[in-house]
Amino acid sequence: MRRSRFTAYVTAFFAATALALTGAAGAQAAPQAAATGYVALGDSYSSGVGAGSYISSSGDCKRSTKAYPYLWSAANSPSSFDFTACSGARTGDVLANQLGPLGSGTGLVSISVGGNDAGFADVMTTCVLQSESACVARVATARAYVDSTLPGQLDSVYSAITARAPAAQVVVLGYPRFYKLSGTCVTGLSETERAAINGAADHLNSAIAKRAADHGFAFGDVRPTFTNHEICSGSAWLHSVNWLNIGESYHPTAAGQSGGYLPVFTAAA
Repeated sequence: MRRSRFTAYVTAFFAATALALTGAAGAQAAPQAAATGYVALGDSYSSGVGAGSYISSSGDCKRSTKAYPYLWSAANSPSSFDFTACSGARTGDVLANQLGPLGSGTGLVSISVGGNDAGFADVMTTCVLQSESACVARVATARAYVDSTLPGQLDSVYSAITARAPAAQVVVLGYPRFYKLSGTCVTGLSETERAAINGAADHLNSAIAKRAADHGFAFGDVRPTFTNHEICSGSAWLHSVNWLNIGESYHPTAAGQSGGYLPVFTAAA
């Protein structure tokens, strides 16, 4: 009888000890499980160039309160929000200047990058100011860069994000097509030029989506939400060339951020 009681006592003691240790381990793991901070990385399509309402402290990065990261944060109240996306950013700029806020508490990351590496600004400058043949040739050069060089640059960025924020859900946002085709539209560009530019956007999106998938990231394709809101659509969510504010040319308007980018990001986050 005594032996039975002693055995029962020892069993209960070790069971209680195991429960206490398990509880302690659970308490220690809780901060990692509560990785709910949001960090918004990337280029001008994420900073909100073209949407207006720029945050004065962001300077030339032109981060907008109407950009999709800011709108998502306001609606969802993450435990922390760091907005480091910057106008003109390339993959190297993201690596050098934007990753500081990432950490074990980061639960969500958004990023759009690659367009500037591929020469987006120079493509559009060439197409607007030079001949049709020069435009098509410049687009071909950009497509070749996307095939040969951009994948490795994206890999470097995506690997760095994973290393710094291993618990994060990462959403990679793509780019819209610029033009609605087969319609009357005064842009200064021929149908051939507009089709080449749209094709380059598709080519870039395919490359980005492939690299994102290989890193286990979600890809947010904004082309469906921008359909019928391209330049020449009559209800454009993209600025055409703006000679008074050239930096906003070919960027989403505030409606493009809220109606084009935000729902795609929200669905993937």
